[in-house]
Amino acid sequence: MSVREQQKKGFTHAGTNKSARGFTLIELLVVVAIIGLLASIVLASLNTARQKGRDARRIADLKEIQTALELYYSNHNAYPVSTSQETAATALTAVVTDGDISVISDDPLGGSYHYVYIAPTGGLKYCLGAILEGVAPNGVSATCTNGLSLTGVQDAVNP
Repeated sequence: MSVREQQKKGFTHAGTNKSARGFTLIELLVVVAIIGLLASIVLASLNTARQKGRDARRIADLKEIQTALELYYSNHNAYPVSTSQETAATALTAVVTDGDISVISDDPLGGSYHYVYIAPTGGLKYCLGAILEGVAPNGVSATCTNGLSLTGVQDAVNP
């Protein structure tokens, strides 16, 4: 039997009964491309989930600071005064010193991202805000309803 006849019958090597099994290079490249595409989709979804998690923490931090400000107000009949917009950690040291909160949390990303605070002379009102990465949830506004305003924030709370 010639080599050509053996190949027609499914023999790959002369004198053997083994047929060729394996993947072609094209098949392997297609599989690798599909796996890469699926991995990029998963990573994009994971990044979105991280952003939503940081935004949820920012809103929770603002509510915690807001509660501490109300405790401070009940003890002093005024909020800490900060006539210009400052980081909350700088402007609210009196709240920490008073024991109403153990520490003023900072933004989860840190760096140039901070919670900001402003309260006019007299301390009867304030505005506290943060920059969100995603879309603000329903009921969360970028402006304070008491006439005060902050620059560069997407989420603001006031009494």
